[in-house]
Amino acid sequence: MTKPQHPSPPDAVVVGAGLAGLACALDLVEAGLRVELLEASDGVGGRMRTDRRDGFLLDRGFQVFNTSYPQVKRRLDLRGLRLRPFTPGLIARTPSGRVRVTDPTRRPGDAAQLLPGRVLPARDLAALAALTARDALLPAKRLRRVPDRTASEALVRAGLSPRAIEDLMRPFLSGVFLEEGLETSARFLHLVWRSMVRGTLCLPAGGIGAVPAQLTARLPEGALRLGTPVAGITDSGVLLADGGERPAATVVVATDAATAARLLPGLAVPDSRTVTTYYHAAVRSPLTEPTLVVDSGLAVLNSCVLTEVVPSYAPPGTALVSTSVLGSGPPGGERTVRARLAELYDTDTSTWETVGAYTVEGALPAMRPPWPLSRTTRFAPGRYVCGDHRATGSVQGALASGSRAAREVLADRAAARSGRM
Repeated sequence: MTKPQHPSPPDAVVVGAGLAGLACALDLVEAGLRVELLEASDGVGGRMRTDRRDGFLLDRGFQVFNTSYPQVKRRLDLRGLRLRPFTPGLIARTPSGRVRVTDPTRRPGDAAQLLPGRVLPARDLAALAALTARDALLPAKRLRRVPDRTASEALVRAGLSPRAIEDLMRPFLSGVFLEEGLETSARFLHLVWRSMVRGTLCLPAGGIGAVPAQLTARLPEGALRLGTPVAGITDSGVLLADGGERPAATVVVATDAATAARLLPGLAVPDSRTVTTYYHAAVRSPLTEPTLVVDSGLAVLNSCVLTEVVPSYAPPGTALVSTSVLGSGPPGGERTVRARLAELYDTDTSTWETVGAYTVEGALPAMRPPWPLSRTTRFAPGRYVCGDHRATGSVQGALASGSRAAREVLADRAAARSGRM
């Protein structure tokens, strides 16, 4: 339910109730400011939302939740999310057949599958182990300072062979970066790899939307206004789409990149990646384990049986399969995807029912090198902008950017009071 408006002008208006906006608003409230958080849609979370439909939980695009992110540890009650883990590894469909790669430190029983020659030659296994150990053990500050290059170049420099890159690393990382060329920043690659090694990939029992919902519950009564689109930023505050205006000396734009560029003319924003996720219901699970399946042919980015991760994602007796593809979908759309799934899972998919499909434009920023892992949120006096496009395309990036916006707002207010601005 939309909460009532503040009776008096707020100290700050935050536009957009995605993760960045929620983090910024919460930090400003904690510092004692009166904040209005304006959201155009009917719910919080931005791209991190879950729809309930006919007994299914459908995240708006395939999502995973990483427990190792510093902002996640700081802000969220992980136990309250009732997290369910994915297998620490993946199954890849390669030209030579299906292969399994798991983390032997977490699944010792699967270590024999990593014997040289079964998945990769000994040289590739050693190179992958060295890359993993380096990223896991080096301080994050060191990783942020490495010379930036493309992820593809970084994998070659790490000693991985073309076969290892094409059969395993490219299909997996394409689903992380939402691009096939591995042209994403190597700095981001190293930080992502570090987070996966040090954390657990999982999903909340109530869907990914439980994450922003938990943050929203900490807002004071009256701070959040849903169904309140902003038409523009004015000298005195924000202009609402209904013609009203909310005066505020401080305005933080915490929207997606395209909306931020519209509201703040002159703001430079990166290109973005688009992804489409299909949801299929099946009578029987095609893979009775919570493991991600990737396709070395890149006909699909990845697929998994969500009900093997979280059974409550579908009605009892039904398996829910999530599959993502780049862009708005292949020629032939869902039928083409379902045909490829028959090959990936080695099963008949003709009776699978499509229960949902989401195309998410601007799902991630295009993080080409050199990519700054963080940048100021200051845009103009009293005007700020935050979001994953100002940091990294991740939950950590969105939360950290929102946190930085709040710090810079508070620092500027303190400087103005002391006469330094």
